[in-house]
Amino acid sequence: MRKDPNHPVLNDRTENIGGLPLRTLTFPALEAAGCVDHVFTTREGGVSSGDCTAMNFNYDREDNPMVVDANYQRIADAFGGGRSLRHFVCAHQGHTGNVRVVDENDGGEGTLFRRWGKDVDGMVTDTPGLILGVFTADCTPVYLVDPVHRAIGLVHSGWRGTAAGISAGAIALMRTHYGTDPSDLICAVGPSICRDCYEISEDVAAVFRDRFGAQADQILGDPHRKNGTLHCQLDLWQANRLVLESAGVLPEHIQTTDVCTRCNATLLFSHRAAGERRGNCAAFLSLKLK
Repeated sequence: MRKDPNHPVLNDRTENIGGLPLRTLTFPALEAAGCVDHVFTTREGGVSSGDCTAMNFNYDREDNPMVVDANYQRIADAFGGGRSLRHFVCAHQGHTGNVRVVDENDGGEGTLFRRWGKDVDGMVTDTPGLILGVFTADCTPVYLVDPVHRAIGLVHSGWRGTAAGISAGAIALMRTHYGTDPSDLICAVGPSICRDCYEISEDVAAVFRDRFGAQADQILGDPHRKNGTLHCQLDLWQANRLVLESAGVLPEHIQTTDVCTRCNATLLFSHRAAGERRGNCAAFLSLKLK
């Protein structure tokens, strides 16, 4: 399942929810923080069918909305505390750098309600029990946990969001609204497409050279020609780590994934592997109920 079996970071867990096995991935560092519930979902353990088999969380896919509701409820049951669809807040993502502060008044967004425009790719909150969610199918989820002020953030960071420094924007909001000191944060860079699988065009590589300057060499491989044009391999995991470090997160407080969605397309949804004929995995993060 892992990209690098010699570098295990994620816990691969299966638990029985309502008589059906639910398989998810979790970060030991976030578990050790002691104040949050979190998962990264796999394709296993839900009730979707067809191209979305079996654990899809995107209502815009070819999936029955009532079935998607049932998948969300399985996560709510796994988190416990009597939570339901009204406790989720899921961004209607647009590959932006935009982050929003949410609270109990936003409960149900993305599940029961869909009022947001397609311009939110990250959320921060200090409301216990509220479940933040972002969808992925090769893009990178980034989890942010402030155990001192009991605040959290979750962002969807594809190449555009990473280049925009969306995680740094979320940290800035947490500092403003909750008093977060970046050095207190415990962060995790979740499953996404790995460098070997993520070939990008030269124009996208140029965006990263402009954004990261001398550090671009750490995230871009040597250019190579394909069909007469230049291409590079992009390391989203390292790029997001650099964004977090530049925002003041301590290197030892960042846990980076070792799981590639494209390499594990039978377990995780991957756009590069299946195109539009797929569902979406999801990252979920919630402050524990007091």
